[in-house]
Amino acid sequence: MSARAGIVVTGTEVLTGRVSDRNGPWVAERLLDLGVDVAHITICGDRPDDLTAQLRFLTDEGVDLIVTTGGLGPTADDLTVATVAEFCGRELHLDTDMEVRIADIIRAWQRRRGGDPDSAPMMAGIRKQAMVPAGAHPIPPVGTAPGVVVPAAAAESGRTAIPAILVLPGPPAELRGMWSEAMAAPAVLEALARREELRHATIRAYGLSEADLAETLRTAERTVSGFDELEITTCLRNGEVEIDTRYPHTADTAYTDLAALLVEHHAHQIFSTDGATIDDQIADALSGRLIATAESCTGGLIAARLTDRPGSSAYLVGGVTAYANEIKTALLDVPADLIATHGAVSEQVAVAMAEGAMSRLGADTAVSTTGIAGPGGGSDEKPVGMVCFGVAIAGRPTVTRTRVFPGDRATVRTLATTAALHLLSEILADAADR
Repeated sequence: MSARAGIVVTGTEVLTGRVSDRNGPWVAERLLDLGVDVAHITICGDRPDDLTAQLRFLTDEGVDLIVTTGGLGPTADDLTVATVAEFCGRELHLDTDMEVRIADIIRAWQRRRGGDPDSAPMMAGIRKQAMVPAGAHPIPPVGTAPGVVVPAAAAESGRTAIPAILVLPGPPAELRGMWSEAMAAPAVLEALARREELRHATIRAYGLSEADLAETLRTAERTVSGFDELEITTCLRNGEVEIDTRYPHTADTAYTDLAALLVEHHAHQIFSTDGATIDDQIADALSGRLIATAESCTGGLIAARLTDRPGSSAYLVGGVTAYANEIKTALLDVPADLIATHGAVSEQVAVAMAEGAMSRLGADTAVSTTGIAGPGGGSDEKPVGMVCFGVAIAGRPTVTRTRVFPGDRATVRTLATTAALHLLSEILADAADR
């Protein structure tokens, strides 16, 4: 059995939904990459009794490591370290070296902001953050809050064994900046000594139904030797299906056979067998090209996806969000009579938008969208969710598609953005083959 871990995300703001949890999934992914089985992710408020209940629950579950995030600041409701110390039966003591380190960080900040770094409240906050449970290993801060690793404790008379507890700050940038050093702490290494190094592979598909995928996986279960060594997770996200598999090196052949079976059954839907995203593939396909976007219903979401990657300025020249018909005409040279004849949501207008963007922005490639995201504006002929796409490449006929997507406004826009990227990838690949 591999080492097991539990994650406790603390913070009333997370519990109430005012702030989304970005730490739990990130920590889980990092632990899984290390071959650690993540048993639970729990969320609790800032009340000590609630955190203690989570620590007790995970201890009773027999995990080897508990990771907590949040509650390490200087204010009165930041009580994670004190609560963990009490749970572990360890006294808090002042780490004077850490106190000096935090004070130096605070003074550097205050010099830039013009505050008083030596005020009584400030010094009290610094001292609070430098309190460490006896026998614990402090982790230097990225911000002002240090982390703490409390070693595991064997069972004693009247007391159950306590797993190692890693206490990290809540701000994601601080947590991530401290992660490598935290994983190298002796108490963490000892706690995770049973972990099994796992390989991780991702296959991505578009247009593949979950029912068809489930049927293929049932076939694999019957025909692939060693299938039970594969931990397969499938996720439908933004119109794509991700097939994530983790497995020990002893199951290399089993995974190879599974991947071959998936490709055999779904070759037309699978677009990536090496984990590359559609964004990665488009960036590669646009090497040496310049692309422009012309968006109506997607409102700039395609341009946002294209600019998500560093270095996108090498191929993206710009985009036009042409929502009003007058803007389509004024900025993209879409003829007003074309809109009057066919309607703004039509393949004819999608063609004119793409070609207008390519011409106006000096690109050799362009992608366009025009549609009805809803909830109103639809008709029997052009229902809510209908989107027309155009992809123009210099010297080639412009390609169009029309799709109707289910869901609310946000879902239609998201699915249309993904569809546009896949159509763009398809046309770029076709152009490269000729």
